[in-house]
Amino acid sequence: MQAQILAPAAVLVVWSLIMLFWMAGVRLPALKKAGIDLGARPGGRGQDLEGQLDPRANWPAHNYAHLMEQPTLFYAAVTILAIMGPGAADALAAWIYVGLRIIHSVWQASVNKVPVRFALFILSTFALLFLAVRAAIATLLADPSALPA
Repeated sequence: MQAQILAPAAVLVVWSLIMLFWMAGVRLPALKKAGIDLGARPGGRGQDLEGQLDPRANWPAHNYAHLMEQPTLFYAAVTILAIMGPGAADALAAWIYVGLRIIHSVWQASVNKVPVRFALFILSTFALLFLAVRAAIATLLADPSALPA
């Protein structure tokens, strides 16, 4: 069962790298079009491009940053469940989380209407909450004698 719970995590890793390339593919031409020289200012960061590029050129970067935030909790939860022994509902919730995050990425990087993006985020967060609670239960109840009396 470990492979079933780890497969969604592996897919999300691959998706995160796809978003990295999507970000580069959109931002690099936008930098050139705006006449911005990356080597002109040492220590620059992606956030420095806000207001200098067409907002659409920053949307994939915003999503890539999001994929480096909340999904870290997802990776921890599925790793805990893989170690402790996941159930079928855990694997389903993991796939739901990953599917919603991929849809969220495509939406944010292309259309970026906030109400839909927020709904996708909230739905994926509920899937993550389920996984987090299951991981906590799996570890807290693994040794009932470890719980306070």
